[in-house]
Amino acid sequence: MHDFCFTIPYGMIVFCGGLIGFARKGSTTSLAGGVGTGLLLFLASYLTLSAFHKRKNSWVGLILETVCAAALTWVMGQRYAETAKVMPAGLVAGISGLMTTFYLYKIATGGNHFPAKTE
Repeated sequence: MHDFCFTIPYGMIVFCGGLIGFARKGSTTSLAGGVGTGLLLFLASYLTLSAFHKRKNSWVGLILETVCAAALTWVMGQRYAETAKVMPAGLVAGISGLMTTFYLYKIATGGNHFPAKTE
């Protein structure tokens, strides 16, 4: 599976979560963190999708995805530890942990693998 297939919906969830947090509680931290991270994930998705069309790997995009997911895992894990609320901190920390593991797996296995062209 290619990383941009998961990163685009993941980025949308984070982006929308930031907007919802701002709309419901007026939290500029949610707005900056969620929207900012969501936009970084969209950028990483664009980089990896563009590289995929050229049958290459975008290591910058893959590392950016990994850093964003790891940062969200840590921040939301800390938030969950403080509040013990599963929604949204625990849920986002769990999803981000899963995505971090996926991205680390992609890095460890050499990125996207492309089948040989048949002539």
